[in-house]
Amino acid sequence: MNDWLEFAPWALGCGALALLLVQGAMARVQIRQLRAQLKERCDTLGRELHATGSGSIGVGQRVVACERQLHELRSALDEMRRNDPLRVSYDEASRLVELGADIDDLMNTCGISRPEAELVVALSRRQAA
Repeated sequence: MNDWLEFAPWALGCGALALLLVQGAMARVQIRQLRAQLKERCDTLGRELHATGSGSIGVGQRVVACERQLHELRSALDEMRRNDPLRVSYDEASRLVELGADIDDLMNTCGISRPEAELVVALSRRQAA
């Protein structure tokens, strides 16, 4: 019995060391699994980020194209307004109404029809009110 007591600390030390080795091996396995999961997640996020970036570039290009088209349309509209002979007549008719012209004067001076002259007079009166 005395011999067993001499080896008990050694046996307990070896047992504790064995438990530490088993625990270390299990921790290594768990670390490998976590690394694999982390790598997989990083790869997935990288692919998603790439897809998002590609989509953003495409949307940006479409926005630029729409802005360019809008600018062209505005330029064309401004050009049409500047060159519209009827617009000049309506502007002149509005100015004449402000100076006191009646419907017949508008028809004769600006070359517009009676309904158009009546509309110009009505709009001018409404704006003045």
